[in-house]
Amino acid sequence: MSLELIDKLEYHAANARRMVVRMVAAGKAGHMGGAMSCIDLLVALYFHFMQIDPQNPKMPTRDRFMISAGHKCMAQYAVLCERGFFEPAVLDTYGQLATKLPGHPDMFKLPGVEANTGALGHGLSIGVGMALGLRCTRSRVFVVLGDGELPEGSNWEASAAAAHYKLDNLFAFVDANGLQISGKTKDVMDMRSMKEKFEAFGWDAVEVDGNDMTALVSLFYSLPLKSGKPSAIIMNTIKGKGVSFAENQISYHYWQPSAQELTQAEKELDEAIQKKGAKLWTH
Repeated sequence: MSLELIDKLEYHAANARRMVVRMVAAGKAGHMGGAMSCIDLLVALYFHFMQIDPQNPKMPTRDRFMISAGHKCMAQYAVLCERGFFEPAVLDTYGQLATKLPGHPDMFKLPGVEANTGALGHGLSIGVGMALGLRCTRSRVFVVLGDGELPEGSNWEASAAAAHYKLDNLFAFVDANGLQISGKTKDVMDMRSMKEKFEAFGWDAVEVDGNDMTALVSLFYSLPLKSGKPSAIIMNTIKGKGVSFAENQISYHYWQPSAQELTQAEKELDEAIQKKGAKLWTH
């Protein structure tokens, strides 16, 4: 793993975070907090680890990706755009009637979206079905869960099924930023010891800093964590990552920015892009 690779991925992540704010500006609001916390993972997957082709999004041998917490879809939209699945001008239609970028992902509107998600707790079940259907192939299934959706019982039915069928082509990433729309996750429904919970259901599990690109890429080389078992990766992340005043703030789960906030966020992210780009260009 080279420093140049990490710098490239961090540069793409900075661009993707700027795209999220661009969509919020277009739509006047959006679920920014969770989108920002999981972007580093999506960039690492789409630009380094997953077998995909933006020019052939339905390629039969592709890996599959879903955001179970569908309200975080701006993260996927941004990374799909950065990866070349659609033109950046489409970002400016966010929040408009008949947009290809609705508030929850729609597989019939946008290339690269594998399933309609958003009813919390359903994504992992869909992922189990996909992984079952693909287990005689080399394709893999990646599902991002929010820590706030883990209390949904369907997650644990899916977890039991995944372990029973030994789906080591299934990878669940929990975006554990500690906050959800109604408060701190530990106060709303305490699901800590997530690693031990998945292990109790027959998975192999590990924790990682989900906003550390080097740590994420290093982890990818060890997947699956154990042959014959699905892998759960608990990612400790920062809600609103990349916008200083929004980080770890529950009020930015869903953001309706003032003009001043929007200007500051754009300035911070533009500076981050320039900084990451300058670092990359020194290679």
